[in-house]
Amino acid sequence: MRITVDIEQKKLRSILKLTSQTKKSPAVAQALDEFIEQRQRQEFLAKVMAGGTDYRASNEELESLTDLPKP
Repeated sequence: MRITVDIEQKKLRSILKLTSQTKKSPAVAQALDEFIEQRQRQEFLAKVMAGGTDYRASNEELESLTDLPKP
């Protein structure tokens, strides 16, 4: 979807730099995707911390879900 948005030049330069993109549209799209993902993580974490979910997993189960090597 195409839209017209006014973005301060200083903010746009920051977005380009932080996303390592050279074109404005992909940089703004990436920044928006990252913002949405971060906000969704924050909302989920807030629910978990408030006991609003029934998600229960042991530390070992959580570690098995990651690709990181165990220490």
